[in-house]
Amino acid sequence: MAQPMRLVTWNINSLRLRLPRLEDLVTELAPDIICLQETKVPDPLFPEDAVRALGFEHLHYKGMKSYNGVAILSRHPITPLDNLPDWHGKEDCRHVGAVITTPSGPVELHDFYVPAGGDIPDPDANPKFAHKLAFVEEVTEWFEERKPARAILVGDLNIAPLEHDVWSHKQLLKIVSHTPPETERLNRWLETGFVDAMRHFIPPQEKLYTWWSYRNRDWEKSNRGRRLDHVWVTPDLVPSLTGMTVVREARNWTSPSDHVPVVVDFQF
Repeated sequence: MAQPMRLVTWNINSLRLRLPRLEDLVTELAPDIICLQETKVPDPLFPEDAVRALGFEHLHYKGMKSYNGVAILSRHPITPLDNLPDWHGKEDCRHVGAVITTPSGPVELHDFYVPAGGDIPDPDANPKFAHKLAFVEEVTEWFEERKPARAILVGDLNIAPLEHDVWSHKQLLKIVSHTPPETERLNRWLETGFVDAMRHFIPPQEKLYTWWSYRNRDWEKSNRGRRLDHVWVTPDLVPSLTGMTVVREARNWTSPSDHVPVVVDFQF
């Protein structure tokens, strides 16, 4: 018998600093699975007891001090995917994967944190931007070879690919996260076998953001956002999609992340 499953993806911007915000998220959204990015905590210091106290017995994470870090928190049994690549030759904790047990069969889940890419959109002048482009290219090749099925891919992909994924397409075309070299590569990655689950519910011609800079004093009034956080599913899971919400109000929580959670509901 099919059962509902609620998945949340969120760049928490320091798990230990924002544990109270994680509690808020669990209280308000009652997710079954949470995928976090930018946990910024090395594995020995991961707050397992606090996370398990919230009802998430099944954990898979990879982290480092002060930077990056990804984690899958699940109420359902999961089997970690071992031997995933260390992308671009760097062990910088940007990807974890696991198989979720569901009534309709196993589902593969990938949680990514793509490099931000620095401020200069020139791979020759900016090694961080070169790393970002190479990272997306390498991941794309990997998924092309694997031909994913019954898979979900989530995370802070640090690219806003569509015109209405940013507050001003024209003004951001030369700003890292919306430049053509990035958006073209992200679209090629998507085309390896995925459907944009957020845009399945919100048409591409409508504005859709998940991130608002800390630099905006009144982020709500200026609304200069970008959609940097994504949920993709393989076509065979599209019939299982039942809803999607961007939790915009989380940007007003006490000591918020600059990203807000994205909720996707499934019926498996």
